[in-house]
Amino acid sequence: MAFKIIASQCTQCGACEFECPSGAIKFKGESYVVEPQKCTECEGAFETQQCASVCPVPKTCIPA
Repeated sequence: MAFKIIASQCTQCGACEFECPSGAIKFKGESYVVEPQKCTECEGAFETQQCASVCPVPKTCIPA
């Protein structure tokens, strides 16, 4: 399973893109998206998902 970003809540700050250890987050169109085939949910790298932990808007980066 991968994470996803709720586009309507995203402020486009970009914090998640730089924190993602697998490079799964990219800016596409008008918002950031998680590429599910690249998302590892930070397994093996961190105890918590970095996109969710750095996002300034709660529950914007969530499990898909």
